Amino acid sequence: MIILGSLAILCLLLLIGVSVPLSFGGVLVFIGLFGGHDVTGFLPTGHWKMNSIVLLAIPLFILAGAIMERGRIAAPLISVAELLVGRIHGGLSAAAVFASGIFGSISGSAAATLTCIGSIMMPHLKAANYPRGPAAALIVAACPLGLLIPPSSSQILYAWVAQQSVLRCFLSTVVPGLILITLLCVVNFVLMRKADLKLLERPASYPQEFVRRAGRAFPALLMPVIILGGIYGGIMTPTEAAGVAVIYAIPVGLFIYRGLTPQNIWPTLRYAGTTIGVVMLMVFVVVIVSRFLVFEDIPGMAEELILSISDNPVVILLMVNLVMILIGMLMDDISGLLLSAPLLLPIVQSVGMDPVHFAAVLGVNLGMANITPPTAPLLYLGAKVTDTPVSEMLKPTFIMIFFAWLPTLLITTFVPGVALWLPDLVFG
Repeated sequence: MIILGSLAILCLLLLIGVSVPLSFGGVLVFIGLFGGHDVTGFLPTGHWKMNSIVLLAIPLFILAGAIMERGRIAAPLISVAELLVGRIHGGLSAAAVFASGIFGSISGSAAATLTCIGSIMMPHLKAANYPRGPAAALIVAACPLGLLIPPSSSQILYAWVAQQSVLRCFLSTVVPGLILITLLCVVNFVLMRKADLKLLERPASYPQEFVRRAGRAFPALLMPVIILGGIYGGIMTPTEAAGVAVIYAIPVGLFIYRGLTPQNIWPTLRYAGTTIGVVMLMVFVVVIVSRFLVFEDIPGMAEELILSISDNPVVILLMVNLVMILIGMLMDDISGLLLSAPLLLPIVQSVGMDPVHFAAVLGVNLGMANITPPTAPLLYLGAKVTDTPVSEMLKPTFIMIFFAWLPTLLITTFVPGVALWLPDLVFG
């Protein structure tokens, strides 16, 4: 009964607009008052679990993403993408997908990717007569690529919760991310096939212009090479790579792209500090709630419930995906992951799914849920960033969910090699 009451309290608080950390805090208060448990007994668990060097990578990547956003590091990447595909019908919006994938691989944040790419690309798309709703919806649908293309803060958290290799979890989402990029571009070209678009003109000296723009973008492109090369080359841990990302982004933003100035460094640090505080508080509170769920053997009860409905692995995995979608629709990706991983990992392991495979399924699922109404935090953020009413974005967003995100999720779930091929290739 206490579990049903806790779920009711959580849903109610989230639906009336209470922040995720405070909503889970309300659940803890409810458990302490009516559950017959001393909640203070769970507090040391939160402190002990968060005393991890792996978690230090998350605030560092958040700081790096904020510096990149203010430092205009994405602008030269978009310039190169425009030159390559801007003369193709619908190519400019496809460039937004590629730019989201590249920027996401550096920042590891869906919100930072959306804010940066959306604010830069949307004026270009409007000037080229791209329909406002589908263009904004495509940017929103592409921004969760920051959760799939490594390094990803969500995958760091999952590896920490599930006691898995961070590098294997990083690699598990690469192929699903590439599949999603391909499908989003295909859906985009279909949606734009009848639009009256202005195509970019080919420069008179195309090779020279390409070399100029590529040279301008080289410092930005070098960043993921340094970070991922250092991680997979065994030179740096993910935490050390996050620190290097911050150290690298500051001079690049200050002296090369000059978006970062002495005047906006402090607001950037303050914004990053606020975000970090919210995220780490949320991690602390959700970890305590997850510990309570484990203490009450909720994962075991959930496994028994699902197995009582069906013992068919396909049906079980479909039900698990449905649960993750519902969780992701109610909360952000980090809190959804922290709640889903300990609850659902034992269930998928019971039908033979590898924990690293589940990392990819969870990443795709929560990314899709974050753009799926009714809550859809990234959809509403995208409406503000692109200055587009949500009503104009809903139909194209659902089209991209059903014909890009959902097929990617099903392929990732039921074809294990999609997630495991690259980790097995690299690690043997």
